[in-house]
Amino acid sequence: MALNLESISEATSGAIGALVSTTVLYPLDTCKTKYQAEVRSRNHQKYRNISDVLWEAISTRQILSLYQGLGTKNLQSFISQFIYFYGYSFFKRLYLKKSGNKSIGTRANLILAAAAGACTVIVTQPLDTASSRMQTSEFGKSKGLWKTFSEFTWREAFDGLGISLLLTINPSIQYTVFDQLKQRLLKEKQSRSRGVRSRFRPRNQMKMRQRNLGLKPRRQLLVQCTQFGDEKACWVSSRDCKLRS
Repeated sequence: MALNLESISEATSGAIGALVSTTVLYPLDTCKTKYQAEVRSRNHQKYRNISDVLWEAISTRQILSLYQGLGTKNLQSFISQFIYFYGYSFFKRLYLKKSGNKSIGTRANLILAAAAGACTVIVTQPLDTASSRMQTSEFGKSKGLWKTFSEFTWREAFDGLGISLLLTINPSIQYTVFDQLKQRLLKEKQSRSRGVRSRFRPRNQMKMRQRNLGLKPRRQLLVQCTQFGDEKACWVSSRDCKLRS
């Protein structure tokens, strides 16, 4: 299938949003990652809680080190979100074209979202591994992306791929709920707009018909018709009413 501008715009918007959120919350993510890595190591525990990581960066005047690996993380976030949003949109259009349905159900939505998430994880897993190693390095001693890549094998780069694939359930549920709610809200809005149109359509048609026949407004006809003492009959034949007046 050819490239779709709507899919590209959705993917780009999602990727830019991921860049902003990653940059803003990256220091907290670094503190969390360093704390979790130390807990898993089971050696001498230097941090009692996450705030100790932040205090160490402040006390050693390495606050900017909280952003070590930010470039790699932003690259990973941009690629992952772009692939996810574009992949989901692509799979959705492909499903609708093959099935001939006008809308997508919840079960198919979950499957398509999980497939898009699996493609995303497989492509971006090495970047995620490199970013985690850069975050857990000592403050001020972080290495570049290519040097970090050279320190582990491709098998180590895809370490934890199974868990990451399992965690794709989370964004698939999230995006499925978002898409289903969006479709439901749009349907309710369209039904309300149709109801408003059908409510005002007879009145507008009556006004247009009166204008085409050269009749006077309804309020003026009531005043003139009461002179003949038969208001109901006058309204049945509004043309005669205008002629009598």
